[in-house]
Amino acid sequence: MVAVGVFRPIVQTTRPRSCPDLDSHWRPLTGSSNRVLPTIAVTGATGYVGGRLAPMLVEQGYPIRCLAREPRKLNDRDWRALPGVEVVRSDLSDPSELAAQLEGCDAAYYLVHSMEAAGEAYANRDLKLAANLAEAAARAGVKRIIYLGGLGETQEDLSEHLRSRREVEQALASTGVPVTVLRAAIIIGSGSASFEILRYLVNRLPVMITPRWVQTECQPIAIADVLHWLVACLATPETTGRVLEIGGPDVVTYRELMQITAGVLGLRRRWIVPVPVLTPRLSSAWISLVTPVTFRIARPLADGLRNRVVVTNDDTQRLMPHDALGVREAITRALSRLKADEVPTHWAVAGPMPGDPDWAGGKEFRDERQIDIHADAEAVFRAVCRIGGGHGWYWGDLLWRLRGLMDQLVGGPGLRRGRRHTEDIGYGEALDFWRVVGVERPRSLDLYAEMKLPGEARLEFAIDPTDEPTRSRLRMTARFRPRGLLGLAYWYTVLPLHHFVFGGMLRGIQRAAEATDSQPANAT
Repeated sequence: MVAVGVFRPIVQTTRPRSCPDLDSHWRPLTGSSNRVLPTIAVTGATGYVGGRLAPMLVEQGYPIRCLAREPRKLNDRDWRALPGVEVVRSDLSDPSELAAQLEGCDAAYYLVHSMEAAGEAYANRDLKLAANLAEAAARAGVKRIIYLGGLGETQEDLSEHLRSRREVEQALASTGVPVTVLRAAIIIGSGSASFEILRYLVNRLPVMITPRWVQTECQPIAIADVLHWLVACLATPETTGRVLEIGGPDVVTYRELMQITAGVLGLRRRWIVPVPVLTPRLSSAWISLVTPVTFRIARPLADGLRNRVVVTNDDTQRLMPHDALGVREAITRALSRLKADEVPTHWAVAGPMPGDPDWAGGKEFRDERQIDIHADAEAVFRAVCRIGGGHGWYWGDLLWRLRGLMDQLVGGPGLRRGRRHTEDIGYGEALDFWRVVGVERPRSLDLYAEMKLPGEARLEFAIDPTDEPTRSRLRMTARFRPRGLLGLAYWYTVLPLHHFVFGGMLRGIQRAAEATDSQPANAT
């Protein structure tokens, strides 16, 4: 491994409560707390990086305006209600509307990036949205745009994924607003897609037949350091209009990165055998089979692994000196966050929400069940919110795993995505092959099925009060709107299983809620 850059020690101070991944590695960057700081626009605030950057900016004293396609995804973030936080609904599609939304902002972060590969569609969409942001920023008088792009040497065989990021850089600069570009390689942090791929591959495969790209060099960076430099450039005028490369102190091959991860996980050294016949397409198919990341997301990531991605100059360290985390420490911290259930953002939360189906005008099948529970609504709601992920589904986990495997084999998410937190759940979050499309504490939880189905399905939980204050009624409703004859056949095929699967789930929730409710108040 090769050390890059000269780093200076930092002064440790209290970390922001809402940014657990930063821990004591974080430090204030602004000057006097009495100084009035300008308003900063943040696009992509519901995404992996943006969801961590926003609270860090608030902790630094910046008023922020979050532009989100679906603002409800931010409702459960603990920083959402802080002074100086404004959330605006915006899909960046209308430059005129966007200009009005950027009015009064001194700088704008562009953190929007398509996670999925679908031919040229995802690249064209990114390019169009970037051009809209650039046009709107010029109209609104925004002084600078800050963009997190991809590290990689410019060359003819640059991957489609990295080439798209270069084109976005050009689009953002097309209207003359100065752009600060921070280019990073693989980001190591709890909940990032790249890190999820890495840890699942290492954890599940003691022997790996890999493409030749495992010999490619990369310079990983901890999410804490990405956030540090994203904020630091605001207070560093010299970074305006610059392209800056950021990375940790270690340059390693992907093969070495896997072995380091295995060591941190306490596993034996992995057997890694590179072969020349595995294409990016085959590699991404294998990644989607072994890890929680789907093929459409794995494809651009796998495609980009063939390019060497390392820092080539010391401009960032010269302008913004910072002691970045090494690979081993970054992995250790990310794993500790996962173990402690402190994952503030997750890759699976990003992206568009499924459209609410129009249940009118078509045949809708329902399976409604209910059970009375000797527990208050809060205890019942907590028990409901524990379904999925590592906890399981209270009954028939083998059947759920089989259904997940079947879904995975036909290109669906299966159960691989798990959940961000073992108990907390928020709007827009993934829950195995479901998506949370409605949550009202402690009254209801609404899940939308994202598995491959010949129709549209929901699973709804509603908690109603009864005449007794210590008793609640839990109603579960499975809804299905079939698509064609295949949809009808599917419903009638699985309907007999509902009695066992859903009935068992209700009884399991009942036992869990009553056990929790019967504990002494100081037991929790």
